[in-house]
Amino acid sequence: MAKTRPGKRDMGSYTIRGTNKVVRAGDCVLMRPSEGDTAPYVARVEKIEADNHNNIKVHVRWYYRPEESMGGRRQFHGSKELFLSDHYDVQSAHTIEGKCIVHSFKNYTKLENVGSEDYYCRFEYKAATGAFVPDRVAVYCKCEMPYNPDDLMVQCEGCKDWYHPACVGMTSEQTKQLAADFVCSDCSSEDVKKSLSTYASFPLSNGKVVPKRQKR
Repeated sequence: MAKTRPGKRDMGSYTIRGTNKVVRAGDCVLMRPSEGDTAPYVARVEKIEADNHNNIKVHVRWYYRPEESMGGRRQFHGSKELFLSDHYDVQSAHTIEGKCIVHSFKNYTKLENVGSEDYYCRFEYKAATGAFVPDRVAVYCKCEMPYNPDDLMVQCEGCKDWYHPACVGMTSEQTKQLAADFVCSDCSSEDVKKSLSTYASFPLSNGKVVPKRQKR
């Protein structure tokens, strides 16, 4: 954490201008972008301080959207995905427009409804090199892509792998209307069909169909 400089004083909190929302160190916030037609920047507040003239500054650690990274947005990146970067900055507190929540990936997938303030992060991002931590994650389906919580997936009762409907020649509606458990082509010769289980919220759970995240 940055040390307080001479003439500066630490503040325990800051109330967003025109609201009753209180920001403290550790909170995630939406910050006004430099261009009015772009989405708000997202940052984690590390420290709040004021000078002798009561100008309030926030020390922040930026989250990057996939399209802001060196590799750009890829198919498996969800619409609410962010990367926690190693890019630190100091900004005027008056640029804070609101608060948001950046969930862990696992907790995000458990949300029944996703609000405008909900985001998730599963990678840290090195802004100077474009490297990610972790540099490997589990992949699913024939396309061998990491899980995108915006996409519908179905689990094979035989091998227990997860598939995108399009990758196994099905439509999303056909997947939702399955009358029996799904069996992939590699396992279709095995007698593994049982009654359909209930919907699940994450590929690592025990359900057979993963619905898209519902946004409100």
